[in-house]
Amino acid sequence: MANFSKSTVPQFSVDVYQNEFLPEGGRDVSAIVTVTSTGGGTSGQRLLGPGGGGTAGVVIMVDCSGSMDYPSTKMRGAREATAAAVDTLRDGTSFAVVAGTHVAKEVYPGNGGLAVADARTRAEAKESLRRLSAGGGTAIGTWLRLADRLLASADLTIRHGILLTDGRNEHESPEELRAALDACAGRFTCDARGVGTDWEVKEVTGIASALLGTADIVADPSALAADFTAMMEHAMDKGVADVALRLWTPVGVEISFVKQVAPTVEDLTGRRTEAGPRAGDYPTGSWGDESRDYHVSVRVPQAAIGQEMLAARVSLIAPDPAGGDPRPLSQGLVRAVWTDDLAMSTSINPQVAHYTGQAELADVIQQGLDARKSGDHDGATAKLGRAVQLAAASGNADTAKLLSKVVDVVDAATGTVRLKAKVAEADEMTLETRSTKTVRVKR
Repeated sequence: MANFSKSTVPQFSVDVYQNEFLPEGGRDVSAIVTVTSTGGGTSGQRLLGPGGGGTAGVVIMVDCSGSMDYPSTKMRGAREATAAAVDTLRDGTSFAVVAGTHVAKEVYPGNGGLAVADARTRAEAKESLRRLSAGGGTAIGTWLRLADRLLASADLTIRHGILLTDGRNEHESPEELRAALDACAGRFTCDARGVGTDWEVKEVTGIASALLGTADIVADPSALAADFTAMMEHAMDKGVADVALRLWTPVGVEISFVKQVAPTVEDLTGRRTEAGPRAGDYPTGSWGDESRDYHVSVRVPQAAIGQEMLAARVSLIAPDPAGGDPRPLSQGLVRAVWTDDLAMSTSINPQVAHYTGQAELADVIQQGLDARKSGDHDGATAKLGRAVQLAAASGNADTAKLLSKVVDVVDAATGTVRLKAKVAEADEMTLETRSTKTVRVKR
């Protein structure tokens, strides 16, 4: 492990966990890469921008479509949650509030730009929330594009969005939403929340995934304020943005996949951008004081017993505030060694095994719920039974609890379950929304 950080930014470290030993003819190499950032958000440090004043900017997008009035507690909860989020803004943070319907409107400050948080602007913003009322349709792409324009109006280091919706994106096509997400990807991160049970899980999780944020359900509007406060506190703790996982591979090595596997499963393979000969960058978004795990899988050329090679070099890369080449923050090495020792070559690294199971867990939950919705009870029982088995074996108690609200567990160890005859819609949506959340392996 090497560390190249300076004291002006959070300190990054990279640790690699793998079994580097391959049998004769073996080609597939897997490693879990743990990235840890310390000394950033909670210590108050910030990555300085070109003028020495790197700052954070947040745009809160609130669904104000007509359905937010049914029941009226949703609109009231949204106002209270937004006010709580505004109260959580640290002095000096740039911010704006957007009302989202079939069009996007600036609620505060309303001048085509951002306000800077202090006692006066926070009070003004909360007063402006009184003007939020429900009416109109839903076109989330327009909300995101307005947030992008507002965040682009200031020189910011951290750019973040918080999006709340209660319904389906019915007033623009899926292609229009996808185009907006493509346009905003890499420009700001965004946390997305669905309130109630009338929204589409795949839309909300797709927004968060595309913009490297979190997604969740808030079934009870009265819980919105606490959730918004936690989201804003998390955003305020970010200390460095636009960090990339750079993977360099020697000639002849093929990349099978690159996935974030903790705290959630997120496949980054298709998001690679080329970064020079045999190197590519995978986006990870913004960082505060936190640790994440990534699963890197590569295929190496065949080699003779006793040979060894560097299979990949993994680096953390951040933009240079002065506009120069990106800076390496830390790096780790993935190795391959061929051996005729059967015990060494067949041993599965505990971290690799654990996260392979966690990724499968996320997949089978989604497959099981899809089968249940389509009326395939046998398929749903088999997939959700496998999910129960994986959750129990890995110690993922939160997911196991969510699964128990959808199936009756007969034997968790064997994955024997029965589908419940009646399942609350909120319970099914919660399981689907949180299916990608993982637990870390005990080391």
